[in-house]
Amino acid sequence: MASHVRWGLQLQRLLRTRNTAHFRFPDKTRSSYHTQCSTQSFRRVQHLPGTGTTHFSIRHLAIQTQDTPNPRSLKFLPGKPVLGSGTLDFPSPASAECSSLARDLFEIEGVKSVFFGPDFITVTKTDEDVEWTDIKHHALDAIAKFFESGDPITIGAVHHESSLSEDDDDDIVLMIKELLDTRIRPTVQEDGGDVIFKGFEDGTVKLKLVGSCTGCPSSTVTLKNGIQNMMQFYIPEVDMVEQVEDEVDEINAKVFSELERKLQD
Repeated sequence: MASHVRWGLQLQRLLRTRNTAHFRFPDKTRSSYHTQCSTQSFRRVQHLPGTGTTHFSIRHLAIQTQDTPNPRSLKFLPGKPVLGSGTLDFPSPASAECSSLARDLFEIEGVKSVFFGPDFITVTKTDEDVEWTDIKHHALDAIAKFFESGDPITIGAVHHESSLSEDDDDDIVLMIKELLDTRIRPTVQEDGGDVIFKGFEDGTVKLKLVGSCTGCPSSTVTLKNGIQNMMQFYIPEVDMVEQVEDEVDEINAKVFSELERKLQD
C-alpha cells in the first residue's frame, strides 16, 4: 500500500513539473463533431379507484447524441449515470447476457457492438454504408424506455474494464496504471471509448482499445503519437505501446467476418 501511495505522489509531481504541452492527443478537429438533443416523452395513465379520476403525467428524458472520431460509432448521453464508474464492452450479442439494455440495442438492425461508460453509451454500426438515421431513432427509443423502466443496468457478477492496481504490481506497472487513469483514459472516454491495461513485458505496454476506439481510423495515431509518447516521457522503462485483443474478441471478430461474408454471397 505504501508503495502505491509513493509512486502515485511521484507521478503527480512529474505531471506538475514537466511541460505537458508536447503530449496533446492528435487533433481530431473536435469542432467538426456535433451534439444533438432528443427529448423522449412518456405518458403515464393512473386510474384512482373509487374516485372516478384518471391521472395523466408526462415525463421527459433528454438524450444527447455526440459524434466520435470513429464514423461508425455514436455516443449517447442520457443525462443519467450509466455505470457510474468504469466501463463495460459488449463486442457481440453473445456478450450482452448481463444487460437487457445492451440486448435491446443489439436487436437494432445494423448494430455491431455496444459500450457502456460512466455516463454514456456508445453504439457502433456494422459499416459506414449503413445509415445512422434508423439506428439512432431506435437506439434513442430503447435507451429512453430502459431508463424509464428503472431496471438495473446489469445483473449478476459483472467484470468492469479497469486499470485498478493489484497487490503484485511492480513500481513500473503502478506508474503506467496511474498515468492511464489520470491522464489518458479520461480523454479517450470523452470520445466514447476506453484504453485498458493488459500487461507490461520487455519494455512494451500492452493496451486494449474498446468502444469507439475499436476500428477507428485514428486509433493507431492516437496510440503511437499520443499514448506512446506520453508513456515514454514519464516512464523511461517504456520502449513502445502496442494494441492487443483478448482471445474471445479475436474469435468474435472471426465469427462476425464469416457471417458478413456469407450474407454478401
